[in-house]
Amino acid sequence: MASSIVFINIKGEVLIYRTYKYDVSRQETMEFCRKIISTKESKEMPIRYMNGVSYIFTQEGEIVLLATTKCNINAGLMFEFLYAFIKICKNYFGEFTEEKIRNNFVLIYELLDECMDYGYPQLTDAGLLKKFIFMAGQKAEQLTKMQLTSTLTQLTGSVSWRQPGIYYPENEVYIDIIENMNLLISKTGEVIKSEIMGKVSVKALLSGWPECKFGMNDKLQLSQNNVKRAGQPTKGISIEDIRFHQCVKLSDYNKDRTITFIPPDGVFELMTYRVNENVIIPFKIFCNIIETPTPNNPSIPRHIDLDLNIKTLFDKELFAQEVIIKIPIPKNAANIKCHTNTGKAKHEIDKCSIYWRVKKLFGEKDYKLKCSIPLIPISDPQPWNRAPISMDFNIPMFTASGLRVRYFHIVEKSNYKPLKWIIYVTKAGDFQYRI
Repeated sequence: MASSIVFINIKGEVLIYRTYKYDVSRQETMEFCRKIISTKESKEMPIRYMNGVSYIFTQEGEIVLLATTKCNINAGLMFEFLYAFIKICKNYFGEFTEEKIRNNFVLIYELLDECMDYGYPQLTDAGLLKKFIFMAGQKAEQLTKMQLTSTLTQLTGSVSWRQPGIYYPENEVYIDIIENMNLLISKTGEVIKSEIMGKVSVKALLSGWPECKFGMNDKLQLSQNNVKRAGQPTKGISIEDIRFHQCVKLSDYNKDRTITFIPPDGVFELMTYRVNENVIIPFKIFCNIIETPTPNNPSIPRHIDLDLNIKTLFDKELFAQEVIIKIPIPKNAANIKCHTNTGKAKHEIDKCSIYWRVKKLFGEKDYKLKCSIPLIPISDPQPWNRAPISMDFNIPMFTASGLRVRYFHIVEKSNYKPLKWIIYVTKAGDFQYRI
């Protein structure tokens, strides 16, 4: 696999150099630093091939983390290791900066020795590493024979992410389904781009060794369950680009689309996904703009009247909160007057935009904003290029993809009945309407 792992700053100076094989020389690594890092070309392509050597790297802040090899390796696996090692470093000393790396270079060499063996990734769990690799000033605890056996079982066993013997007087599990909505709509109302980037976060406060089964209204899963009921439509969503936590049993998912897992203790990200079909749009915007032209130059406006109407399309029991609508306007706008039936609208001169802020927008209602925008004369006037209106919001208990948890079962040998909490939230990502 990897011949070496190298930490490089933006000047091209090597901070950490750990060799696992000796087929890639230090001179070849320094050539990469001179040609790629020093010339600021590291952001263009994450993989470079020069003189028979493959350079796989990622940049975090002002530090480039590099893996070198002369073999035909799994590049995706190597990227996963680089990202995981950056998280380990942050877990140990907070920030991934040159100062922190220089101050903790001995610790980093110890971590590289444990995380990778002869160029092959071995262990990337920061919780386990902290049991036997300590920072300066930390005192190692004297482990009993039972604790030592438990730690070794975690290191070498199939379930390294959960310790045995966990106990809670009250067993609870929280599931947060959070979706970020990317949307672009033309001024005629046509959807140009719609995409949902979602994640399922879990906080497990469960005793013992529980096994969880988690099912959603996935189109493929529902079609498999209804295979004997011919002629019935399948009301499911098409989930793509799914990425699971390592605790998920992929064999069960490939078999019947059931997400089965033994959860880590505490908070973790169970899965991420993408949906780009049948996206539920929560708002509809109507924008009417009237430009009063300058007498000497009809293409240059001297006054703009803007009427904005937002209609919420979700159920009236729901609401959107922390809503911010940004309306770009010309730079020479002044003395703007805004009238709205809810919230507050304000012209922010430094951002050349009107910001309409509303605490809550309730479902199945209309909200209006009217703006009178005078434009002061300038020496070099230009036609107004209308930038799109953007929105920021979050809607509790609503998913734009339509995803829902169909069931969530927990089985543990003590047969306790845990409390289950499920929360849905849709947030604005890149959410824009053209005007």
